Amino acid sequence: MARAEADAHIVGAALVGSSARGTEDDWSDIDLALQLAPGADEPTVVEDWSRAIDDLGATADTLDIVAAGARFRVFFLRSSLQIDLAFWPHDKFRATEPGFRILFGTPNDPTEPAPVDVARTIGMGWLYAIHARSAVARGKVWQADMMINDLRTTVATLKCIRTGLNPHHGREVDLLPAADLAQLEAARATSVIPEALDRSRVLLTRQFLDEIALHDRNRFERLREPFAELGRAVH
Repeated sequence: MARAEADAHIVGAALVGSSARGTEDDWSDIDLALQLAPGADEPTVVEDWSRAIDDLGATADTLDIVAAGARFRVFFLRSSLQIDLAFWPHDKFRATEPGFRILFGTPNDPTEPAPVDVARTIGMGWLYAIHARSAVARGKVWQADMMINDLRTTVATLKCIRTGLNPHHGREVDLLPAADLAQLEAARATSVIPEALDRSRVLLTRQFLDEIALHDRNRFERLREPFAELGRAVH
């Protein structure tokens, strides 16, 4: 934060995430949003900051993610700590989630995060369900395990949306009602063998259809027939 205040190319900064919400703990990463000065050369500023962190002898690797008009450079430190620096163009610097605490500068009007696309989530879910069945039937247990895990994530995402929880990266899935968590637990495979994977797949497929019914009744009616086939055990 001191470096941001001293950098002529930075005119605003805000803490984001858990530190802004007051929920930071020993396992939290550090999220800092930086507003570039008008006319600042973004690649140069990003590299200057990257060198400053690397000069501490701390950086093991970096990852760039571009979203909402900003570049997020994620630093993976040798200590295993994560630091996220968001470099925002001057006219786009703003809060995009509730956790945003301005340190200095003047942000633009905040925006709400885009809601999860339920229709796409459902479509991806039945793709996972189809490929999970074929993988189990072919004895490709590790592919089946991956597809079943993706299907489980889809079911959990729909449960979170239904109950008003944030599904992003599973942030609030642990806050699901006990009955929903019990369903997810019951559908976990006990081992990577076809019979156990098939049981998990069948239970998750049925849970998935139940969730679709609660989100989109018309789609549920169209999917009941093929899901009857998907929900049959192959082992």
